Amino acid sequence: MGKTKFFWNCQECGHRQNKWAGSCSACQKWNTFVQETEIKTVERYTAPSQTQPVRLDQVQSQESKRYPTGLSQCDRLFGGGLVVGSLSLIAGDPGIGKSTLMLHLAFNLAEIGLTVLYVCGEESVDQTALRAKRLKIVSQSLYFYSETNFEQIQSHVEKLGPHVLIIDSVQILYKSEIPSAPGSVTQVRELATSFMHLAKKLSISTFLIGHVTKSGEIAGPRVLEHIVDTVLEFEGDRQHGYRILRAVKNRFGPTDDIVLFQMQNEGLKEVENPSQAFLEERVKESPGSVIVPTVEGSRPLLVEIQALVAATAFVTPARRSTGIDPNRLALLLAVLEKRMGYTLYRNDVYVAVTGGIKILEPAIDLGIIMAIASSFANRSIDSDTAVIGEVGLGGEVRSVGRVELRLKEAIHMGFTRCVLPKRNLKGLSIKGIALIGVERVEDAIRELL
Repeated sequence: MGKTKFFWNCQECGHRQNKWAGSCSACQKWNTFVQETEIKTVERYTAPSQTQPVRLDQVQSQESKRYPTGLSQCDRLFGGGLVVGSLSLIAGDPGIGKSTLMLHLAFNLAEIGLTVLYVCGEESVDQTALRAKRLKIVSQSLYFYSETNFEQIQSHVEKLGPHVLIIDSVQILYKSEIPSAPGSVTQVRELATSFMHLAKKLSISTFLIGHVTKSGEIAGPRVLEHIVDTVLEFEGDRQHGYRILRAVKNRFGPTDDIVLFQMQNEGLKEVENPSQAFLEERVKESPGSVIVPTVEGSRPLLVEIQALVAATAFVTPARRSTGIDPNRLALLLAVLEKRMGYTLYRNDVYVAVTGGIKILEPAIDLGIIMAIASSFANRSIDSDTAVIGEVGLGGEVRSVGRVELRLKEAIHMGFTRCVLPKRNLKGLSIKGIALIGVERVEDAIRELL
């Protein structure tokens, strides 16, 4: 027999090396290396021998068969429905509602006559059934199975022949021939590959529920996200009732699109008009409050940005943000201090996006600055005014994309005025709202305050 080979795998990023080290050279995380045994033989799926290379003009494209999920917004997110034989990964924080969402989806698919197998590896069948009864889910086409061994799951899948397979979760499963613990990089990688082959060979639409790390990234090797067809992130603040399902990767539909849910006693409910939901608790004529039209994927949203500027009693002022990048906030505060002469170094600054949503696009920069300036001056901005614009280090207001989509949503929600970059006014023909073009931050503050 040959000598057994060992290697060290980083549990955060999947980096592999021959010797142990305190920190990973790839992701810079500490104490993440775990020793694993090299696998000599791994079962691989072999394509049929009759397949041959095909010239592009000879390819006969066929529309993928899709299942309606019973949730109109989820159908839009998937690109028109759940694709047969697809492999999807859904990840989110513990307790955010991933299992609840999958139970709703499983019930809707079972209602249209599909056979659904829900593998609950982290819970017993009784626990999962109690949650299903609490959600008023009763179906003869929905099966529960509590198992963590992949070979056992595969045998039952081949016997039952379900149309939809849900794995909760992939980090708790293991393959017996791999000498490493469940959740390790090798286990997760090989399980994802095996489920991909199973889904494609038997035309089973498969969902893998995944864990996340402390930093919010999907746990396991990066290859897990490369293998699957769709990567969905389920996020939201537990203190708020709203949850957001975001498509980060999608081979069959749009990416960076979102679906908004509201957590209620009977489970998750789709929100048809997110802008109205985010603005329904808004207090008008309040200093430090600004409405910003943003775009998530193909959907425009109106969100409220709130800022609070208060005098500090400490040498180092506080800088806190919720829903926006804290580094971006520091940059915008520097622009205000340099270009407008605001003495923000003497004040604590708190900025938040209401509703628990996170926004990363730079088109909200001008809205953040106006909210801070409004709170600093203790003057309210007109409640019927929306603000759009990216801000550069020189204090200039840069143009943003899809401005017509943003303005139409603002008009739909009853706004009568919008401050936006002056360059976006070129070739813009839209009625029902007064447009005010600005070139610099000073112009916007002079116009609104």
